[in-house]
Amino acid sequence: MGKKPRPRRSFTPEVKAEIVELCRRGDRSVGQVAKEFDLTETAVRLWVSQAKVDAGKRDGLTSSEREELATLRRENRRLREDVEILKRATAFFVKETR
Repeated sequence: MGKKPRPRRSFTPEVKAEIVELCRRGDRSVGQVAKEFDLTETAVRLWVSQAKVDAGKRDGLTSSEREELATLRRENRRLREDVEILKRATAFFVKETR
């Protein structure tokens, strides 16, 4: 049998920043830091990469831009659903009035 998938955990921005700072210092590798805190190396590398974007040292969407994009996508999806409901209601009332 394979490994059991590990439960998804979430971390505060402060915790992520501390982990990134440990990686930046250079006295331990990303792999060592990940192992020390029972994290995946991939997650830590993503956090380090995102920190570089947020600091303007690398191209990409900043954390706040990603958050705004997610919010706008949710709102957009909700508005599309509202429009679809209104279309159906309009069609229903058109039939009723004939």
